[in-house]
Amino acid sequence: MAGILWTIAAIVVVLWLLGFIFDVIGSFIHILLVVAAILIVWNLISGRRTA
Repeated sequence: MAGILWTIAAIVVVLWLLGFIFDVIGSFIHILLVVAAILIVWNLISGRRTA
């Protein structure tokens, strides 16, 4: 599951940078970037718990 999140985060970052370059649907890409960042932080916090 973590590998999928990292892949999605990388894709979103690339799309975000393309949004800056081509100024295409920039606000949508920014929203996706924020969601990806929240998911990564959540994964890092919840993935390191020990039972």
